[in-house]
Amino acid sequence: MRSLRCLPAVLVVWTAAPTPRAAAQDLFEIQVYPYQTVEPGRTMVELHNNFFPSGTTETAPGEFAVNHQAHTTLEVTHGFTKYFECAGYLVTASHVPGHGAEFAGARIRPRFRFPETPNVFFNVSISFEVGFNQPEFEANTRTLEIRPILEHEEGRLYLSINPDLSKALKGPDSGEGFEFEPGVKVAWSVTPIVAAGIEYYAATGTITHFLPREEQRHMIFPTIDLEVSPDWELNFAVGRGLTGSSEHWILKSIVGYKFKH
Repeated sequence: MRSLRCLPAVLVVWTAAPTPRAAAQDLFEIQVYPYQTVEPGRTMVELHNNFFPSGTTETAPGEFAVNHQAHTTLEVTHGFTKYFECAGYLVTASHVPGHGAEFAGARIRPRFRFPETPNVFFNVSISFEVGFNQPEFEANTRTLEIRPILEHEEGRLYLSINPDLSKALKGPDSGEGFEFEPGVKVAWSVTPIVAAGIEYYAATGTITHFLPREEQRHMIFPTIDLEVSPDWELNFAVGRGLTGSSEHWILKSIVGYKFKH
């Protein structure tokens, strides 16, 4: 009988405990980074557009559900030296159902690359990104991303691996460790202009404690890249989430132009 009298108190404590947050995932800039940085003195402007025709509807209190959202991110990157560039981002949700357009945050991203290494399989660069997020889109209002970039090109084959580490600096997850958010791209140049490929993105939880698979986020995108000019970046893809916590369908495009001196 004593155990039965304790049961209501146990249930109250259990239901009052905070629900574990699903793994975070960047839904504004869905991109696997290349090794190369912007040439010194040049500026590249990119527009990232993502639409979620079938997205998740369950979310933390105070956050907008992703279902039917449209995201537009303006990225401006300037090359300062042969091996260093810095980018700034204006992050918006161009459409939130029932709310219209919303400001989602801003970011700054310095990136360094190491000299080419012909005798080593990968060329390597690394970026550091600090995000200032609106709580309606990300409960952690300040975040840090450390993104190593490992790239290999051989003939028509292109491979880039981004084993991202992400950390909440301010917000409910600020006491947690780095989260693992890898991205991988494999592409094949079908013609001198058209490259077909696959991009894969995941968010698996902290590096010391991976979440159960159903709470992880995994997405895969068949992609088309158009190499119309060295000054243009054109990437188009349709993505599919592979777990229940992932966005179900995603349409994405990246259109960028590199301005001359």
